[in-house]
Amino acid sequence: MRAENLSWDDLRIFMHVARCENLSKASKQLKVDQSTVSRRLNHLEYSLGFSLFERGNTGLQLNDQGARLLAQVELMGAGFSGLLDELYTGTNEIAGRVRVGTMEGLASLYLTRQIPRLQALHPNVTLELVTSTHQLQVTRREADVFLGFFEPKGHGFHSERLASFELNLYASDDYIAQKGLPDAQNLAEHDFVGYVEELIEISAVRWLDDLIQKPNIVFYSNSMLSQMFAAAAGVGLVMLPSFSEAERFGLRKIELTTPAITRELWLSVHQDLRYIARIKTMTAYLTRLFKNDEHFQNA
Repeated sequence: MRAENLSWDDLRIFMHVARCENLSKASKQLKVDQSTVSRRLNHLEYSLGFSLFERGNTGLQLNDQGARLLAQVELMGAGFSGLLDELYTGTNEIAGRVRVGTMEGLASLYLTRQIPRLQALHPNVTLELVTSTHQLQVTRREADVFLGFFEPKGHGFHSERLASFELNLYASDDYIAQKGLPDAQNLAEHDFVGYVEELIEISAVRWLDDLIQKPNIVFYSNSMLSQMFAAAAGVGLVMLPSFSEAERFGLRKIELTTPAITRELWLSVHQDLRYIARIKTMTAYLTRLFKNDEHFQNA
């Protein structure tokens, strides 16, 4: 290995390529030419004396040596971020971007409404809100912080259960005028909107299954927002989290005598990031937010 030729710029580019598994995506993320990314990656492998990826038609996959190097480079990156935060802390300023990954419904129907409060409390901390139908990998830095409806599995991150929330059944006034008011005894006679079964990547969103067996679903979507607006248009009944405050969109909560349906809310953060000032500030803010909101029952 030619250690004297190792460059942090090469290692940083390697880290982005490893996360993206694709030269084109990494170049867009880094805002440099793809040829530059390829050249720097080749230079790094030449300096090390071994390859880091298995190259195939579908992209780049880390080999064993690449995976070991990535773990060390991520530690270096976290250390550099920590150094920057220490410098900011020295001037009594906590600043920087924090990427929070979560599901569409929690992001669009709840967290976006909390941004003004975050800005007022921490004006120099910028939220990057990323939505996904699957668990974003904090171990691969797809997100700094992940909020999910399930206990995450894996290593390299710290996770904790923040709270739980209820799911409620909703209907529009137009639907009720046409089909009548639903109750626990006549649900089989009603129409529903729900998720596309083969596209469900998180089993926690199968909340309709907890209410009724074999519902008559007349509209499917992998989007909670699409389901909500279809129900608001009178298409059918919809199950939504209480934090959505679906009444804002013309839906009425249906009171049922069935047991409450609940889900948990979990927070995950990479072990190497959790004590960096801006990350710690964001996780503390989120923890307080859910603790003090009536839509969530505290863990």
